[in-house]
Amino acid sequence: MKVPAMIAAELRRLTSTRMSVIALVALMLVPVLYGGLYLWANQDPYGHFDEVPVALVDLDEGVPASDGQAAAQYGADVSDQLLGGDAFAWQLHSQTSAEAALRGGDVDFIVTIPADFSAALTSAAGDDPRQATISLTTNDANNYLASTIGTQAVERIRRSVAELVGEQAASRMLSGIADIRTQLTSAVDGATQLADGAVQAADGASQLADGTARLSAGAGDLAAGARQVADGSAQVAAGTATLDGYADRAGAASQDVVDALPTARADIAQLLTDQGLDQAAIDRVLAELDTVGDAARRGNARVQAAVAQVDTLAAGAAQVSAGAAQLAAGADTLAQGAGTAADGAGQLAGGTAQLRDGSDRLRDGLASGVAAIPDTDAATRDAQAQTISDPVAVDSGSLTAAGDYGAGLAPFFAALAGWIGIYALFLIVKPISKRAVTALRSPIRVTLAGWLTPAMLGAVGMVALYGVLSIALGFRFAHPLSSLSILVLASFTYAAIILALNVWLGSVGQFLGLVMMVLQLVTAGGTFPWQTLPAPLAALHHILPMGYVVDALRQLMYGGSTARAVADIGVLMLWLGGALVLAMVGVTRMTHRRTLRDLQPSLIG
Repeated sequence: MKVPAMIAAELRRLTSTRMSVIALVALMLVPVLYGGLYLWANQDPYGHFDEVPVALVDLDEGVPASDGQAAAQYGADVSDQLLGGDAFAWQLHSQTSAEAALRGGDVDFIVTIPADFSAALTSAAGDDPRQATISLTTNDANNYLASTIGTQAVERIRRSVAELVGEQAASRMLSGIADIRTQLTSAVDGATQLADGAVQAADGASQLADGTARLSAGAGDLAAGARQVADGSAQVAAGTATLDGYADRAGAASQDVVDALPTARADIAQLLTDQGLDQAAIDRVLAELDTVGDAARRGNARVQAAVAQVDTLAAGAAQVSAGAAQLAAGADTLAQGAGTAADGAGQLAGGTAQLRDGSDRLRDGLASGVAAIPDTDAATRDAQAQTISDPVAVDSGSLTAAGDYGAGLAPFFAALAGWIGIYALFLIVKPISKRAVTALRSPIRVTLAGWLTPAMLGAVGMVALYGVLSIALGFRFAHPLSSLSILVLASFTYAAIILALNVWLGSVGQFLGLVMMVLQLVTAGGTFPWQTLPAPLAALHHILPMGYVVDALRQLMYGGSTARAVADIGVLMLWLGGALVLAMVGVTRMTHRRTLRDLQPSLIG
């Protein structure tokens, strides 16, 4: 009997009755039912979040307007943004109704905006800064994953609020900088005027210093001359004082002579009388004496007048001397003051020069400061504020892209569905025909016949699964034929492995096929990266075949590395060849030696 005949005989057995046909078709469709239905259900769960009911409770009381700060109602802003978006089916509730809806399963979680939300967000400008909080309330009795989804939703809300507040704060900061620039521009104008005034002040101070220097020199000359005048006037005063003394004595002597004339005339008249002169002679003598007396009186008057003039001259000389002394003292004081003024004017000239240099530096520094502050308009400042509040944008790129959640899981569940399909087929397909073993005694033909029957039936199921994935679910395959070939190769490989297990261990081997499916379910890296597995399971990832089926499908479905796909195919071929060789060895053993175990009924059927 040839291999095709053995396959045909097995197919006739499997289709001998209507129920056998139904059972065979059902088992062939196991990959479609498992892989197709599961991937259909999970094709795009993230795209249906807008149907997930979520309660929103807004208790925010807001912040009223105050000096230097506008009114804030961040809770209302967040609520409007959430209710107007399509991330979830948001429902605005009170606190009581939201809790009742969560307990009753009408919503999956609650997001609560507390009463002090706006106050906390604006507290950074006050003396009691604190973080704002957003409360998340979940109920795992409704859905465990809702807690994870709610946490991610609240995190997105937090980032959105942070961007909003940061943008407003940055806008205020940039507006303040713009005001500072305007004020600095005015300061530059003032500094320029100050610099010009400082130049004029420096010129005036220099002129003042020159003038005061000349004044100081002139005051010194004046002081020296005043001292000479004071000395001369003192000498004149001393001389006139001596002259005044002589004049006073001369005046006194002259006055004494005049005062003595009457007595002298009487004495002369008496003397003449005593001498016996007659009255006429006496009168003639007295007349002569009277002429002399008149002359003496006239001379005395001139002497007295001269004495008075000398007294006046002495007094004037004394006054002149005193005034000259005062003038000399004043001139000395003036000279000292002029010297001090000259020093001060010099210091003033130096100070105004420093003022001029400083005002120039102030002007230049302010001008540099103004130039360093961008001259932006309101639109530019708004754009800058948005950039500051959200400085990093994620530009996602990918060498390959699955498309959606379902397409991302498709390689794993297609590979798993192939194993389940082959495993189910071996529940009704006889791994090895004992009749063929007895009649043919050809291990190779017996093994090929036992392998090809489930392998081809499984391949039909994988082709059907591929049709469902590509047509019904709309998944895109970068390399369609190659992807289909991997599915068929996976079915062939799985059939060889389970065949070998059945040949060597019978029903125990069939059970080990289930164990291998469970091991590969967790080690194939179909969901989480295999690197996250514990070390023993991670080692199995590099050994068991399903991981290579998943990787090859990913490369060919998403347009990845064909070299990796070829390497994966090589590993699968090793599994296929090794399992067939192992099965042939088992069949060879069966053709040469039968044991009591071979005659025992199977535990599975």
